[in-house]
Amino acid sequence: MAKELKNFTKRSDNYSQWYNELVAKADLAEQSAVRGCMVIKPYGYAIWEKMQRQLDDMFKATGHQNAYFPLLIPKSFLSREADHVEGFAKECAVVTHYRLKNDPEGNGVVVDPAARLEEELIIRPTSETIIWNTYKNWIHSYRDLPILVNQWANVFRWEMRTRMFLRTAEFLWQEGHTAHETREEAIEETLTMHKVYEEFQRDVLAIPTIPGEKTEAERFPGAEQTYTVEAMVQDRKAIQAGTSHFLGQNFSKSQNICFAGRDNTQQFAWTSSWGVSTRMIGALIMMHSDDDGLVCPPRVAPQQIVIIPVTPKEESRQAVLDHCEELARTLRAKTFHGQPLRVLVDKRDLGGGAKKWEWVKKGVPVRLEIGPRDLEKGSVCLQRRDRPANEKSFVPETELIDTAADILQSIQDALLQRAISFRDSHIRPASTLRELEENFSGEGDADWLQVPWDGSPEEEEALAKRLRISIRCIPLGELGQGEPAPCILTGRMTTRRVLWARSY
Repeated sequence: MAKELKNFTKRSDNYSQWYNELVAKADLAEQSAVRGCMVIKPYGYAIWEKMQRQLDDMFKATGHQNAYFPLLIPKSFLSREADHVEGFAKECAVVTHYRLKNDPEGNGVVVDPAARLEEELIIRPTSETIIWNTYKNWIHSYRDLPILVNQWANVFRWEMRTRMFLRTAEFLWQEGHTAHETREEAIEETLTMHKVYEEFQRDVLAIPTIPGEKTEAERFPGAEQTYTVEAMVQDRKAIQAGTSHFLGQNFSKSQNICFAGRDNTQQFAWTSSWGVSTRMIGALIMMHSDDDGLVCPPRVAPQQIVIIPVTPKEESRQAVLDHCEELARTLRAKTFHGQPLRVLVDKRDLGGGAKKWEWVKKGVPVRLEIGPRDLEKGSVCLQRRDRPANEKSFVPETELIDTAADILQSIQDALLQRAISFRDSHIRPASTLRELEENFSGEGDADWLQVPWDGSPEEEEALAKRLRISIRCIPLGELGQGEPAPCILTGRMTTRRVLWARSY
């Protein structure tokens, strides 16, 4: 059984198959009866809960509140925003009837043709239109602004090619939608939430992202500016890990969200939206995990420490179990980032090898094995998930208790530094179209290329389609700027730099 638990396809042999096997064997999710949708299993959902709660705290610390809006959107609402609906039109699921009836021919139930809706409803692919339609009832004066509201919800986009967590038809997410008195306030909100995402990914998920702005061709439908945090995973592909959009007045004008300004004139609200999803779990898997299974950063690990009692003899079994439970209680009294340590004693009637490899594949940061000899010596066998699965050290139990939180932080830091080193070693400059073509011509892993760019949206889309790549972002800071140089496509001089990469 232990061999079966640790037997993954190697990343180097088939990265896609490795990922799918890991999701299944780490008990994170499974395919559902509905095509393109997944069942998030308790262990996978526990990771999502840890993400959700810590991110929610960050939202509330910046003045936001949570609310909930309907799943179904009248089709007429989408019709008011042409650019927005064009971006999602091919992914919309449409509700046309509201009742079933028994089939007169005895073939179960059928849609009742007499129960057709007067207006068709769209299962939300995103909630801008129905939220802005609601906001117009809340906003009458500049005194009603700003509105800083977030929603935790599910959305549905009819995806044809799916991969669990990374791209599914239904997924969980949060979507913030804010309204402001001035353009400057809305832009500041957009950038603030972009920074929150960058910090959350780095500090909580140990994922170092490249923050930047999307090009016009890659913007969110209906946005004036879209900011993104882009993560490089182990096959060097990019994952868009979160986005924040300055929407200008596009939605407020289409939904007629007006307010009396300070000068008593009627003005349209300035708006933003921002969101991250369960895609972050996919990014976490691909960022940190190895050929033995999941590697979970301590801040989002469902269990941070698992204690495995080693009881080869029945006469010492109860003493070992009692000692493990006492150690667990002592450790739970310690804190890590303001929360009690999450500690589990695995008392199941299974062999030690099976237990070990189950927790290895589930990515628990610290495993402790304790047997009769350890009790006599006052020590524990400690194994860290950021190190080889068979590497172990023996430490005094008193030392472990005093340093448990430090060990977890050391693992958190090590995962981040390892990811930073990998990312930075696979981003390099290129100055010609030929370099771009050669880098992305094969089927193997390809670096991200930082290149001078001054092409039009149409030229960008044509090049992206030909090479099956995309501009991930115009990086903020030094990575997005350089000395004047010819654009690799047009030859026009530019100081702007963009990152081209393959992506999920």
